[in-house]
Amino acid sequence: MKTPKFILVTGGVCSSLGKGIVAASTAAILKSAGLKVAIMKLDPYLNVDPGTMSPFQHGEVFVLDDGAETDLDLGHYERFTETHLSEFCSVSTGKVYSEVLEEERDGKYLGGTIQVVPHITGKIISKVELAAKKMEVDVLVVELGGTVGDIEGEPFLEAIRQMQSKYGSDMVCQHVTLLPFLAASNELKTKPTQISVRELRRMGVVPDVIFLRADCKIPKKLLKKVSYFCDVDEEAVIPAETVNSIYEVPLRFQKSGLGEILAKKLNLGKLKFKFSEWEKGIDKMKTTKEELLIGLAGKYNELDDAYLSVIEASKSAGFFFDKRVKIEWIDTEKIEEQDGEEWEKLTKVAGVIVPGGFGNRGIEGKIEVARYCRESNKPYLGLCLGSQIMAIEFARNVLKIKDATSEEFDENKKSKNHVVHFMPEQRKIMKKGATMRLGAYPCVLKKGTKVQKLYGETKISERHRHRYEFNNKYRERFEKAGFCIAGISPDRSLMEVVEITDHPFMIGSQFHPEFLSRPFKPHPLFRGFLSAIVKGK
Repeated sequence: MKTPKFILVTGGVCSSLGKGIVAASTAAILKSAGLKVAIMKLDPYLNVDPGTMSPFQHGEVFVLDDGAETDLDLGHYERFTETHLSEFCSVSTGKVYSEVLEEERDGKYLGGTIQVVPHITGKIISKVELAAKKMEVDVLVVELGGTVGDIEGEPFLEAIRQMQSKYGSDMVCQHVTLLPFLAASNELKTKPTQISVRELRRMGVVPDVIFLRADCKIPKKLLKKVSYFCDVDEEAVIPAETVNSIYEVPLRFQKSGLGEILAKKLNLGKLKFKFSEWEKGIDKMKTTKEELLIGLAGKYNELDDAYLSVIEASKSAGFFFDKRVKIEWIDTEKIEEQDGEEWEKLTKVAGVIVPGGFGNRGIEGKIEVARYCRESNKPYLGLCLGSQIMAIEFARNVLKIKDATSEEFDENKKSKNHVVHFMPEQRKIMKKGATMRLGAYPCVLKKGTKVQKLYGETKISERHRHRYEFNNKYRERFEKAGFCIAGISPDRSLMEVVEITDHPFMIGSQFHPEFLSRPFKPHPLFRGFLSAIVKGK
């Protein structure tokens, strides 16, 4: 294998500037030229991975095919590049230190003193090189989380410094900073960027490209000023102005010549960049005016990022039908309390999505939402927990099993009817996560069902993140009453997809289809959900 090229993306001034979008856009540009590209995330937090982190703090947990629980930025990476990433593409401080300490306990270091340099930095570099090897790439884009100046990020910056020395012209460093706007003087200020770059250089890392984030148009004189004070080629100071859709960003960067800059700096030769599909998709996004109100009955409604992939998949499906999806957040705790305003929201939306989640907060409200959608023929898409809610609601109100529930919500074992339960034999098939079913698993779809027609095939593979399954003891009773088991595992032991036979669209999946939806290629289930709404209007 030839030596891969590396592009490191760092951030300065403040967090949440969109380093993940910059990294994903960079990769998308290079991939459009036919290069094999992958992206990885270096996260300075001490957690081993985001799997146990609160969605309120960190947004959704994005799951990969191999079961790795990762940061939501990997969702952006996959959507922008249509590349299936792996566990090697997600590394945290916690993971690095855990491995180094385990090796020390095993005697690998022969009693030597373990230090940040060279042991921790060496492990970080080996992780980056391993990702490039495992993904077999021409170019690996590496995003460093956090902000230059953070204490926890210093070992990673030192590792980047060492890599710059090791790889030379085979590596480029991109730095993303903020140009704050001062209303009093009516101007954008470059001083924070200058200080950020100075801090980066103090760590020994020299930026080759600088991206300037701003919410307004950046005058050319400021691009020249940053170039002069930060010692970066003028052409390599790229404006990163706020746009209507994140999917416009690769086109904006390419218009600024980013592809040619990277090809020159990395000695990639003359490249031809092809963005016709993106351009058509963006044109459709810009020209679509008609709004469609979709209800999202979640439990982490205070933070959009908690359901980022669901929202992106919904929007993608909407544009497919020339509709601009607008999300109406439905608070299921208020539904439980019979709050009139919340119920009014439910009646006004064109369809409802009940996404995944853990714990019993708001569960009875979700069950009421499912009952309302079933009885009123309102399109309903249940994802993971949402499919289990479908089963509980159907059992209670159609099969008349009044105490039907999930084992997850019945800690005191008051119910005798766990239509959703934890299967002890699940432990035998787990890839990761102890009691969780994580990653891609195969599914066989029943011919003639709505789901099978949407996919257009009978054998599929989808990503999971859950630990409770449909109780097969109730399968026959459910199916006789019109609750169709539309998809099962190849060994027939696990329910994967369900649908209500006499309903326009009421489908639930144990898996998370949103993880495989793409900006201009909506997932079949989201496409079917939107289709049912559009046809029913």
